[in-house]
Amino acid sequence: MFGFFRRNKPAPAQPPGPSSETPPESSTAAALIAPAAGDTDVAASEAAAIGWQPATTDAAEAVPQAPSDRRPWLARLKQGLSRTRGSIAVIFTGVKIDEALYEDLETALLSGDTGVETTQWLLTALREKVRKEKLTDTAQVKAALRGLLVGLLAPLERPIDIDQASPLVMMIAGVNGAGKTTSIGKLARHLHGEGKSVLLAAGDTFRAAAREQLAQWGSRNQVDVIAQEGGDPGAVAFDAVAAGRARGTGVVMVDTAGRLPTQTHLMEELKKIRRVIGKAMDGAPHEVLLVLDGNTGQNMLAQVKAFDDAVQLTGLIVTKLDGTARGGALVALAHTRRDRPIPICFIGVGEGIDDLQAFSADEFAGALID
Repeated sequence: MFGFFRRNKPAPAQPPGPSSETPPESSTAAALIAPAAGDTDVAASEAAAIGWQPATTDAAEAVPQAPSDRRPWLARLKQGLSRTRGSIAVIFTGVKIDEALYEDLETALLSGDTGVETTQWLLTALREKVRKEKLTDTAQVKAALRGLLVGLLAPLERPIDIDQASPLVMMIAGVNGAGKTTSIGKLARHLHGEGKSVLLAAGDTFRAAAREQLAQWGSRNQVDVIAQEGGDPGAVAFDAVAAGRARGTGVVMVDTAGRLPTQTHLMEELKKIRRVIGKAMDGAPHEVLLVLDGNTGQNMLAQVKAFDDAVQLTGLIVTKLDGTARGGALVALAHTRRDRPIPICFIGVGEGIDDLQAFSADEFAGALID
């Protein structure tokens, strides 16, 4: 089965306690929090929707493992990408390999949000492949296109090495509504399944009730949450990393405020959080993940560039591919960023725990055109 995480030999444990350098932004001590009364309804309803059950002290029993049979999940992925797949599949049915086929394929790729530049690249490469290999059957041409897609997407295929540091510090960013908080909850659940202890940092101090929402996820999974009442997000991140080191926690995940790349003050805050995390632990954050809504199409390219310029992304989480998503945008992302590919670590096709899975280039290409 395609791996969700990569396991290597654990890195040497970091010495306990925070760095001797304290961030100037920190003015009050962080505290473990519980959800405030009246603020848990949203998180509770989300938890019920994804089938979340309270964890027991026996993580091996409490945490559902990734299913050995991926067919149901792949069926949902295909259904989510049906708008793109349907328009491409019909092109290769009962037609000749002629200019009309290429024109129809161009239209289908463009309507699937592949973008002009990437579409032209694919068509040029496909024409050349057909000519060199003397392909005469549309099924062969379709297989050739699939191969080009797999080759283009393959550099984006990378599971996270969760043993690269102790604690592994993950910084999670994204715009409002992309599914950031829910993705953090799902990742915490999967990490528990790998035997990792998790500590969450409620660094989203900008959105109302975000702190309480994250606390609700933590309480349902027996994961501690570090937060401050009206505190500075940089200070929250610093204290969470320091606490993770002192406790020997496996993974520290830092939530951040949802923001648009055009919100300059929030993007500057995001940069500051990254700097402060580095003060709390040398080499941290080890993973900087951007959560993207799969329905945003070509706009995700601009989001990736803006966030990468600000905080040097190491990976992406693409959610909501079960809706009206046009999967060609991920192909465009792979093509336009060939000089600096940012891996798609996880993709989501629903609200269930197991609906967030590792990205596979072969599976995704198949869901697009098979």
